[in-house]
Amino acid sequence: MSEIPAKATESKDPSGGARAKAANGLGAGEALPGDAMWQSSPPGSIYDYIKVASFSIGPDGLIDQWSLRAEQLFGIPAGRAVGMDPIEALIDPDLRERGHRKMAEILDGREWTGVVPFRTPGGAGGARGRQGLAEVYVMPTRTEGGEKAAVCIVVDVRILRSIETDLAASQAIFGQSPFGFLLIDTDLRVRRANQRFASTFGGTPDDHRGRGVHDYLPRPEAERVAATLRRVLETGDSITDMHVTGFVPGSDERRHWSVNLYRVHSGPGRPIGVAWLGTDITARRAAAREAAAARRNLALLNEAGARIGNSLDLETTARELLDVVVPGFCDLATVDLYQGLLAGDETPPGLADGSAELRRVAFASAVSDAPFSGTGAPVEVGAVHHYPFNSPCADALRAARPRLVPGEEGGLVQSTLAVPMVAHDTVVGLAQFARTKGSEPFGDRDRDLAVELAARAAVCIDNARLYRREHERALILQRSLLPPGDPEASGLDIACRYLPGNAATGRPSEVGGDWFDVIELPGHRTALVVGDVMGRGLRAAVAMGELRTAVRTLALLDLEPAEVLSQLDEIARGLGAPGGVQQATRAARRPREADLSEVYLATCIYAVYDSVTRRCTFANAGHLPPVLVEPGESALMLDVPPGMPLGVGGEPFEEVEVELPEGALLALYTDGLVESRDHPLDEGLQAFVGALTDPARPAVGTGAVRSLEDVCDHVLRTLDTHHGEDDIALLMARVQGLPAESVGDWTLPREPRSVGRAREYARGQLLSWDLEPLVDTTELLVSELVTNALRYGEGEIRLRLLLDRTLVCEVWDAGLVQPRRRRARDTDEGGRGLQLVGLLSAAWGSRRTPHGKTVWFELPLPGGDTGLTDPAEALLSLF
Repeated sequence: MSEIPAKATESKDPSGGARAKAANGLGAGEALPGDAMWQSSPPGSIYDYIKVASFSIGPDGLIDQWSLRAEQLFGIPAGRAVGMDPIEALIDPDLRERGHRKMAEILDGREWTGVVPFRTPGGAGGARGRQGLAEVYVMPTRTEGGEKAAVCIVVDVRILRSIETDLAASQAIFGQSPFGFLLIDTDLRVRRANQRFASTFGGTPDDHRGRGVHDYLPRPEAERVAATLRRVLETGDSITDMHVTGFVPGSDERRHWSVNLYRVHSGPGRPIGVAWLGTDITARRAAAREAAAARRNLALLNEAGARIGNSLDLETTARELLDVVVPGFCDLATVDLYQGLLAGDETPPGLADGSAELRRVAFASAVSDAPFSGTGAPVEVGAVHHYPFNSPCADALRAARPRLVPGEEGGLVQSTLAVPMVAHDTVVGLAQFARTKGSEPFGDRDRDLAVELAARAAVCIDNARLYRREHERALILQRSLLPPGDPEASGLDIACRYLPGNAATGRPSEVGGDWFDVIELPGHRTALVVGDVMGRGLRAAVAMGELRTAVRTLALLDLEPAEVLSQLDEIARGLGAPGGVQQATRAARRPREADLSEVYLATCIYAVYDSVTRRCTFANAGHLPPVLVEPGESALMLDVPPGMPLGVGGEPFEEVEVELPEGALLALYTDGLVESRDHPLDEGLQAFVGALTDPARPAVGTGAVRSLEDVCDHVLRTLDTHHGEDDIALLMARVQGLPAESVGDWTLPREPRSVGRAREYARGQLLSWDLEPLVDTTELLVSELVTNALRYGEGEIRLRLLLDRTLVCEVWDAGLVQPRRRRARDTDEGGRGLQLVGLLSAAWGSRRTPHGKTVWFELPLPGGDTGLTDPAEALLSLF
């Protein structure tokens, strides 16, 4: 207890004693036993918290007694405090006058209570003292000599405010908690309960004081909880999430609570009880059971997601569904698909009344191999059937909603769920799930799960249908765009192969954007093209068709290989732009974020072979290098600058000219031949080069050269393990240059006599080739071309005749102006030369050369399918 200076005496206030007795609950004449009067307050009393200090003031107004608590509160030792004026020592100067007046009143015998601001004296070195507020209770006393004095009881206001705040916070936490809150004392009795607890168990919080756990819980559960409470009291170890089961008044429903327990201590650390914080988790437990069932269903759905749809075959997908549901979900199951869907009909399958023809594509049973008969007569797998209009299955198909069909009396099946298979608002078939008698009946959760499983399978089946349709269209489109039959070229023996990619999983082949082409050019030259559009499916096939058409068009303009790829690059960029090439070109000049879904990228290698010179000019747009096998040598990859893929733009393409020896083998190919997931590109290229080396050499002992068809087959067999999911395009050409005796080449001076000489040269060469039927026509056309070169060209004139499958005549000059055919009027004396060339020749044209231009015409050889035009009739037709 706080100290009272021994020197102080009681006040002579007559009511003081009565108040003291009343405070102790005693009436007049009552006395307390001596032991009770002098016992000490136990630890944890209120005085340990508020720390009451005291001092006494003598008749002179100076301090004559100073307690230890006063030393702690004001920071002034007793030896220094005794004899000090408390007003001068502890009160601010501006409040001292008022303080002296109060002191005079106190020494005059009046009690006083109030809040006084104080400050403690400064420390050593000029440090400022502490300021504070003190609640003071002053009681008048008398000394032994009868002089008036006073005793002062002092409490630090900050400590009082702190206690008030703690009490308010404790009350708020206890009273406003959304959880049941109990304070249980050391006798395991409820000392305090909050409103939340009382609302659960009835009554008011005060009604629960003094109750034990046996008043709320069944005996076994109460014993367990009581033992836990004792352990918490003894050890101080907290208990978290202890599950307690019991009942609440007025209800037979078993309730579950999650309880947290921790020991509560007084200020000095003495245990005074256990705090109980309880939460009703009955709904949570029910939700946990529901969640467990949902997890089981989710596991089944996860298994369905992993196992259903691994194949793009409709029947296989249906069997995968049954592999998942039997026996994990049901005992028997079937899948029926609309017959029209399996036949590849374009329109949505089925009739509005649900009675269209279906085919049973899958059946599974965990108890019997007998045909499924849960909803009617048994139907064998593969049989085509339909459901009667009024049957539950027809109703399920018609309404696109599941139907529960009870089993037949005396049958094996207890009940059947008939679930329509709906994908993208289209019913594609019906799945039936049956459970035998003795199994758990289907519930609402089972119905929802069956609908989800059927929907997943339906989407996979519909995807397989769409894929099959797209694949067939793309394959037809791609086949139609590839060169028909075996290509022919002057001075080249050609062999080619195209194989759609086959997935390693056994799915149907999926077309890509690989293509090749062999284009005949004027002058017995040939363009060899191999390309690969990035991507797969119909989109890639369409892009491939557009690029192939563009390549043929550009090739027939007789542009240089690098120029062909540059123009093709512009076209590729225009494929993904709404406005075409020009829009793409303008858009490329300003920064923008490209939509990758509309970007068409392709690689392409373009080569032009001249059978007269046996020189081949290559240009490459990001494609793999060509492979050349010279006679008697090992295969090697030609060093052709790769360039950027088509569709990237902004970079020029380079040309490389290579002279090909007679009998050399040239191979162009796509990456599907040499690259796969299991084999890197470098390994595939080395294997391809090795596969080309041996079969390209003459056969041992005979010296005969293997045919290109055999070489292609050997390469594909050798690299079969390298063939993955991508397409393969392989184009091989063996060089067979035009013999020197099949070429006539003359240079003519720029003079009028050169026209006659040109006719003489042409006549003599044709007679040596035994082509007398072509002499007159050739002389006439050569005369026209040489005359035009003299009149409109520049520099010396060159005449060249080439004999292969057709006769080609070329007239060269240094002029850059291309001849233009026009229709002459009846009154014109000239302007009919090129018309005559067009009438008498099978084909004619002109092309630019590095030093001018070349005008040419082509005539079929005698004895062919194309007959010769009579020159006289052609001349007459001009007038």
